[in-house]
Amino acid sequence: MSNSTPPAAEPGERPTRVTIWSPFAYRDYVMLWLGSTAYTLTTQLSVLVTAVWLFEETGSAARLALLGVVQLFVQIVALIWGGTLADQLDRKRLLAGMQAVTLAALSVLAILAVADALMPWHIYAATAVLAVTTVLASPARGALTANVVPRTHLMHAVSADNITRQVGSILAPLMFAGVAEYLGLTAAFVMAAVTAIPSVLMPLAIRADTRAVLAPGQVITGGPREVVRRAWEGFTFVRKHQFLPGLYLLDIGMTVFTFYRQVLPALASGLFRGGAGAVGILTAANSLGSVLGSLVVVAFERYPKKGLLIVYATVGFSVSVFLFGTASVLWAGVIVIMLMGGTDGVSVTMRETMVQLETPDAMRGRTVSLGLLAANTANNVGTVWVGFLAAEVGAARTMQFGGLISIAITLVVWRSVGGLRAYRYRTS
Repeated sequence: MSNSTPPAAEPGERPTRVTIWSPFAYRDYVMLWLGSTAYTLTTQLSVLVTAVWLFEETGSAARLALLGVVQLFVQIVALIWGGTLADQLDRKRLLAGMQAVTLAALSVLAILAVADALMPWHIYAATAVLAVTTVLASPARGALTANVVPRTHLMHAVSADNITRQVGSILAPLMFAGVAEYLGLTAAFVMAAVTAIPSVLMPLAIRADTRAVLAPGQVITGGPREVVRRAWEGFTFVRKHQFLPGLYLLDIGMTVFTFYRQVLPALASGLFRGGAGAVGILTAANSLGSVLGSLVVVAFERYPKKGLLIVYATVGFSVSVFLFGTASVLWAGVIVIMLMGGTDGVSVTMRETMVQLETPDAMRGRTVSLGLLAANTANNVGTVWVGFLAAEVGAARTMQFGGLISIAITLVVWRSVGGLRAYRYRTS
């Protein structure tokens, strides 16, 4: 395996074709990939086990919605720090440190569950801690990809990342469903903690220098004022960019009124009269769709209108959300949620690739952070919206209404952001 960028082809020499497997020729990418895979399992398991335990304990979709409120308040501030830290500290060490805190928080929940001392407020407190560690680590993780593979491999590396995360997201709910059904939720809490261990160790095995490349003469100092200044610098870069605001607005529009993952126990109960097993099956189907969506991106690598590809995918997602609200049997819900995952997979893969390609290394952490701020804020607002609305008008009407609003917002962004329509990119 190599850590260096491959030499350019000689004149007249046919360049080596880059495939989805090409990034795995780089040892540091493999280490990042292994850590990300473990963290995907950890994240999915922790979301499922905490949501299902809380719903079974309280029987309230509104109590699930409060998880979004908790995350919303802590993540906004943390993301401002996360982006600046990713452009200031060693990214691999920052990533490992935050995931070590995740391991500690999940270990506490597991111990409380084993001791039969777990209470709802413990879930909310742990959710707050995990929200902070996730958003502090995510900009570093997002910025690391461009540090460990050359630019020619970037789209394929991002696609492989997303495919792997979604494969993990298929395995995690199936693991959760099996363990929860046969061993109980306490065992699922323990499993979530154990899977966090490799996510701490793997980033530390990366050999490359993963500190941000600064502009000539640029000096970074500490202190809250410097953090605010650098965060504003990143915001200004994004605001003035020709299409990055459009990317983030699309993500917000398709999420605020449709985010279903954390309230899926309530949706599964309301639409299909299902419990933990149905939640696991639906989550796995959604992730399988995302895998297929990321493969679609690779198949369309020579299609130059990557900006419009995101718009098409967002419209498809919105239509699928509406159809999910019309499903009344589990098998139909599985098919539709696969479509939701597939269209979302196309959108996520292309958004991440375009951000990586269009951002200088010294600014990448903050740009990724702002994208995560938009996404996570939308996720949390969406959790609150979907949870409370489902409690009032039912799961079916909530999803139908959300799909229609998402379509309308997508069309407005498509017409308003010319840079997104005009964006062209080929990998070869």
